[in-house]
Amino acid sequence: MGKPLIECVPNFSEGRDPAILQQITNQIESVDGVKLLDVDPGKATNRTVVTFVGHPEAVVRAAFLAIKKASEIIDMSKHKGEHPRMGATDVCPLIPIANISMEEVVKYAHQLGEMVGRELDIPIYMYESASTKPEWKNLATIRSGEYEALPEKLAKPEWKPDYGAARFNPKAGATAIGARDFLIAYNVNLNTTSVRRANSVAFDVREQGRVKREGNPITGKVVRDENGEALRIPGACKSVKGIGWYIEEYGVAQISMNLTNIKVSPLHVVFEECVKSAHSRGLRVTGSELVGLVPLQVILDTGKYFLEKQQRSIGVSEEEIIKIAVKSLGLDELGPFDPHKKIIEYQLEDINAAPLLKMNLRGFADETAAESPAPGGGSISAYVGALGISLATMVANLSAHKRGWDDRWQEFSEWAAKGQSLKDALLKLVDEDTNAFNAIIAAVRLPKGNDAEKAERHRAMQAATKLAIEVPFNVMKLALESMTTIKAMAEIGNPNSISDAGVGALCARTAVHGAFLNVKINSGDLEDQDYVKQVLEEGAAMTDQADNLEKEILALVQSKM
Repeated sequence: MGKPLIECVPNFSEGRDPAILQQITNQIESVDGVKLLDVDPGKATNRTVVTFVGHPEAVVRAAFLAIKKASEIIDMSKHKGEHPRMGATDVCPLIPIANISMEEVVKYAHQLGEMVGRELDIPIYMYESASTKPEWKNLATIRSGEYEALPEKLAKPEWKPDYGAARFNPKAGATAIGARDFLIAYNVNLNTTSVRRANSVAFDVREQGRVKREGNPITGKVVRDENGEALRIPGACKSVKGIGWYIEEYGVAQISMNLTNIKVSPLHVVFEECVKSAHSRGLRVTGSELVGLVPLQVILDTGKYFLEKQQRSIGVSEEEIIKIAVKSLGLDELGPFDPHKKIIEYQLEDINAAPLLKMNLRGFADETAAESPAPGGGSISAYVGALGISLATMVANLSAHKRGWDDRWQEFSEWAAKGQSLKDALLKLVDEDTNAFNAIIAAVRLPKGNDAEKAERHRAMQAATKLAIEVPFNVMKLALESMTTIKAMAEIGNPNSISDAGVGALCARTAVHGAFLNVKINSGDLEDQDYVKQVLEEGAAMTDQADNLEKEILALVQSKM
């Protein structure tokens, strides 16, 4: 299991003074084990969403320092903005990202809340999964009345904070600290300046919907149940909160939403419901914006949805899918949308990772031809395999767009998507093969003075050697698997591209045989002979299968040329 990783997304009540924001983010970046991912200020809301990730203890420390600094340099008694707020640090949620449960994150949230309440004299309310009262699970309930209502609320026993004194802090206000699942803050732009009309769309879309009325939906009498509670007409999207507002900075009204469960209501579904509601009210959606970061899969799901809606193949590159998502949602209407700044996985990427894949064609060839032994045959085999399945994927995509084959686009889209998946997996192994070789070199260089050092060096060399077998063995498996797609494209694909399927087969067979050479040369140094025997037997069988498939595919190609 990897290291636990949590995200923190504090919202500070300042969006106009970069100097103040810099002081706060400096505190976050001063903590080892934390990476600042995003700072997203809003002038109209006078609010900034900051995103950082790291090891739980480090994140708690960074969050405390940020809250402390915000309480020193933001004066809530002078704050004005479009967004509901009650504190210098308005909310500070902790979110599980990897290798940690929500229950564990809740404990860290309470640790942070206790520390802030005790040391900074700020009233702290725990919300979402960290709430101590059912009614405080909802942030809107805690924030009711906003900053201006705090003196009156704090005087009431039922509003005694979870941590900190029940005493009004005029400068810092109060803060909600919580633990929650990943939330997407999402705004949809309308071609209107009317907040009332934007609210109408928000009510159509959000889960809470609107109050039910008799007759006129705006002025009619509110319909109530037997307990006197107002009945509501639910909106179209569950796990969505939303309101309409006017953003002077952009000169348009927006539907401002929080998507609290993207599995229940995906981004593209929420967008489409906004479009549907706006159209029914004589409005038009002109674009949208993501506040903070978004998971890669959310954008990929969106891009694929719109590709399928256009009856186009989804078996295109990740970059192309993202481009379609951005253009379809109009995420670049109000400003540039940089995937490497807005997608969380891209922000977390090691800039030094996959150096070979970052090279251009000449650079990769030059690096291979250099006097260094890596990259070598294993990396080249993986890359040749990637090129082979890329050719088959190209045939699938061309077939999906072939005139007269419109009713078969989905069939070829599925083949192309499978090809893209295999291509990406093989490309990943280009660098992994070189990394495995480097692990052997690192093990060889370990000290071998005393018995303990010798034993550790031996253990490391055996582990590295096994890895140097496993990587090319995986290349063999993937390249052989790719031949199924290549053969299908030779059989049913666009006949104008039949030769490309043939070249793909030649590449795939080369990848299988080339990777097997690496498996065999590294097997001689591994002591686990049972493993070696199994791998060599399976490898030999795979080369036979690749040979037979190549013959079949080339025969198909020749027969159609």
